Amino acid sequence: MIVNATDLKNNLGKYLRLSATEDIIVSSNGRKIARLSAYSNSETQSANQSEVVYELSEGNSTHSLCAEDDKTYIFEKARDYSSFPRKATYEEFLALVADCDEHAQYEYIDGEIYLLASPKVNHQQIIGELHAILHSWFKNKTCRPFFSPFDITLKRDDGKMNVVQPDLIVICDLEEKTNENGYYMGTPALAVEVLSDNTHRKDCIKKMDLYMSTGVKEYWIVNPSNKEVAVYLFADGDICKSLTYRYRNSEIAASFLFDGLQVPLTELFAL
Repeated sequence: MIVNATDLKNNLGKYLRLSATEDIIVSSNGRKIARLSAYSNSETQSANQSEVVYELSEGNSTHSLCAEDDKTYIFEKARDYSSFPRKATYEEFLALVADCDEHAQYEYIDGEIYLLASPKVNHQQIIGELHAILHSWFKNKTCRPFFSPFDITLKRDDGKMNVVQPDLIVICDLEEKTNENGYYMGTPALAVEVLSDNTHRKDCIKKMDLYMSTGVKEYWIVNPSNKEVAVYLFADGDICKSLTYRYRNSEIAASFLFDGLQVPLTELFAL
């Protein structure tokens, strides 16, 4: 199947599922530039590389994919955050976290355990600026924004548990979904991830699929490298709307879900 980069971006969930049974050829300006194909796990895979669920191949090299509008961004496979030798059960993950340094932060996605790296200054500046905007906009409203570290537990349709720490979230059911131990166990309405050097594939592919499959309604991907913000609205386990906003055009990112919520990119990337 051949699709253009814009169609791939607007229907990413659909093509991720289709790639499990057939290769998806990505074209741009009439030229075939890449291939999206299902990943087959190999026992000989290097222990210091992350397992890529979906790969984008161009020539003889393999990369991870984030597609935006009429162009395709290709990123090298990230070095794995963890050294766990195989996929772990949810119970094994909980035991690992309980036995580890309380300052270490972990995520558990589809059986893989990730030790989160310390973020760089620019990453934290963007999170701080965006949280300030969200905090001001949601003041005196039912929904509330939070920033990491904040464990979010998400259950897929097959019952498998996942634990992630989005950079920012907006929660609209805090009181009814907070358990007796003081932990939030619901699903955020909005999740935000700020890309860093080693998280492109995880944020653009694995977390995209996880969020739209478990009830998160809107997902923002903030890319500090090219100063862009991609906003995705999910419905029925798929992407129903998406827009990408660019700093170079002095654009203002807007939420599909929360009418009136806007983030000027000149403010977000001014630092």
